[in-house]
Amino acid sequence: MDRVKFELIFIDDGSNDKTLEILIGYANNDNRIKYISLSRNFGKESALYAGLEYSTGDYVAVMDADLQDPPELLIEMYKTMISEKYDCIATRRRDRKGEPPIRSFFARCFYKLINKISKVDIVDGARDFRLMNGTMVNAILEIKESNRFSKGIFGWVGFKTKWLSYENVERAAGESKWSFRDSR
Repeated sequence: MDRVKFELIFIDDGSNDKTLEILIGYANNDNRIKYISLSRNFGKESALYAGLEYSTGDYVAVMDADLQDPPELLIEMYKTMISEKYDCIATRRRDRKGEPPIRSFFARCFYKLINKISKVDIVDGARDFRLMNGTMVNAILEIKESNRFSKGIFGWVGFKTKWLSYENVERAAGESKWSFRDSR
């Protein structure tokens, strides 16, 4: 585990603060840090897909930058993936602490509906935070869907997945820019 090679790819999804300037500074000081700067805010799904397209590693981790996903889990995820021969280690929240109650309500309703009408079962509390092998990433990239729903696609491609649960925490900084309009 001491000699694992890695790179960090950050996606600037059209931010209007100093995010890009900070990323450029980090990338200039560490060749393991890469960034993609999108011309405007295209939304989480497009940003996630751009990161997957840019990745080249044998394993790819996806996580939000707001630190609601605990990065310290990555070591456990990697060790579990290697020792137990999984294609994906995915995460789920035990609760929705820090989320507005109305959003929690609609999220639960949405996932119940999706699970009833589709052939893909989305685990309650599922997050995009996961570690995948390159084979799974390539299968995801083969799907030429313009209106992506990553949690559904992650399940639909059919790779061996283990779920890890964790306690949700509030965002480290800022406020979510997500809205119902983003789900169209």
